[in-house]
Amino acid sequence: MKTLLQTRRPKILLAALSLLAISLVVAACGGGGTDSSTDSGGSAASTVDQAFVAEMIPHHELAVEMAEVAQDQGEHPEVTELADDIVESQKAEIEEMKPIADELGEGESEEMEMEGHTMEGMSGSGSMEEGGSSMGQDAKVLGLSMDEMGMSMSAVSLNDVRPFDRAFIDMMTPHHEGAIAMAEAEVAKGENSQLKHLAKRIVAAQQREVREMNEWREQWYGGPVPPGGMSEG
Repeated sequence: MKTLLQTRRPKILLAALSLLAISLVVAACGGGGTDSSTDSGGSAASTVDQAFVAEMIPHHELAVEMAEVAQDQGEHPEVTELADDIVESQKAEIEEMKPIADELGEGESEEMEMEGHTMEGMSGSGSMEEGGSSMGQDAKVLGLSMDEMGMSMSAVSLNDVRPFDRAFIDMMTPHHEGAIAMAEAEVAKGENSQLKHLAKRIVAAQQREVREMNEWREQWYGGPVPPGGMSEG
């Protein structure tokens, strides 16, 4: 005669196997849930959009300020015409970005969190240190350094400098290169279709203007823009 344990053993084994199967199914489902590559990718892309718009607006504002100085002090018609184009196009792009910035929570209500973004001088502020400010964090999100973003400029440096056009080219060229770097990051990693389209336009327009400025620099002053552009010293 079979003992009670011998009678129940197949049932116990079957129950254990059933529990094991259920555990494996739950684990598999849980693993798929935690590997939310699509969600995390979307979140990262959204963060790139926020960083791009938060930094490109003040970046454009500084370019407009420098160009407005060139409108008054430019020595060659090519420079004053370029300055006119920069003022017109970048003011329009600022207005295009503002409503998107509001949607992304990076709007004017917070003054664009302008730590270190002052147009009178974007460098030298403690809040500008890499990773130590909103600008530093945005640079990291975009995969750039502060220098690569071209934010270490001051429109004040252009006042009464001679030859003006050389100084303007030496400042605006690396500034444009910073805008191009940020725009390329948005094109590569951003999610907002309007911002990506705008970024592509920025790359095309400012690459063309950089080529023009380099040609003028060679023609008028016998050499290329120095590494890092014009020194503020």
